[in-house]
Amino acid sequence: MKKLKDLHLKRNEARKKNHEEVVEEDRRKKLPQNWEAKKKRIEWEEEDEKKRKTAEDAGQDYDRVKMLEISAEDAERWDKKKRNKKNPDQGFSDYAAASYRQYQRLTKQLKPDQDQYARQKEKMGDEVFYPTVDTLGVVDHKDSKEGIDKMVDDLEKQIEKRGKYSRRRTHDNDDDIDYINERNAKFNKKLERFYGKYTTEIKQNLERGTAV
Repeated sequence: MKKLKDLHLKRNEARKKNHEEVVEEDRRKKLPQNWEAKKKRIEWEEEDEKKRKTAEDAGQDYDRVKMLEISAEDAERWDKKKRNKKNPDQGFSDYAAASYRQYQRLTKQLKPDQDQYARQKEKMGDEVFYPTVDTLGVVDHKDSKEGIDKMVDDLEKQIEKRGKYSRRRTHDNDDDIDYINERNAKFNKKLERFYGKYTTEIKQNLERGTAV
């Protein structure tokens, strides 16, 4: 009976561990594809910020101390990689790519408060701080007034910038009407931009009636 009981306990323990592994695997699958890299990046930034503060408290130049820890081979390799790096922005390809480039540009401009980040992480705990679809209590978090104001200011700047590019050009009543509709007007302006300097004399002769 004892042997049978031990086997029963081992089976339950194995079933429990298997269930935990399945839940953990499901949680990892639901995370974004670059989640691990992003998490490592955040942890590296936290560690780098701690080292910087330690160096500043000791009266040392952190950037100089950091450079002393880098070997000549690594420095040369990074410099070569930086020189050979191609421009990632190849122009407009589709709206999804344009949105992604804008997202990358906006996130690079963000300057997070590392102290506030660490306090929030400690307060919420890893389970809520790195939520999944099964995490409860995420809605209890309230954004600060400073964060909301910063977001509103950024959105207003985006709207203002977008308005400059999408504003409708005013119509000049003194311009010559050489088009039949708005699409034809845009086409004529494009032709004028590329070929205007070659056709100016011909156009003037046609207007004067002296063209051969």
